[in-house]
Amino acid sequence: MRICIVLIAFIYGFEASAQSANDLFWLTGMWNRTNVKPGRTAHERWIKTNEGLQGWGISMNGADTSFVEKLRIVTKDNKLYYVADVPENKESTYFLITGVTATSFICENPEHDFPKKIVYQHEGNTMKATVSGNGKSIDYFFERK
Repeated sequence: MRICIVLIAFIYGFEASAQSANDLFWLTGMWNRTNVKPGRTAHERWIKTNEGLQGWGISMNGADTSFVEKLRIVTKDNKLYYVADVPENKESTYFLITGVTATSFICENPEHDFPKKIVYQHEGNTMKATVSGNGKSIDYFFERK
């Protein structure tokens, strides 16, 4: 029985660490946000890097930049993370990627104030990112440019 438990733990650990940024390359490119207020625009741009993926989320109010976040998907300690650098936080915020499918991924950080969970889902040339936590949920809808 003990050997069976060790074998199951080994297989589970291998599958969890086998996820890589390669599984998320569908994210690369420019994604224009479609649910913005009039006079505003927003987009996310993702590129492949040697470390995984790097992205930028930019919101504009007319011609003025109103918000910029730097994003990364990296492997650290044999785990896959979504990393957000936003002006409000002094340090990068790491979200552990807890689930990956061919069309989506989930990342979580229960210790973070908001969001605690981020879900990206895509279908063809559309994508939805949902941030949630503390009883609140916000959807962002995108189209590939």
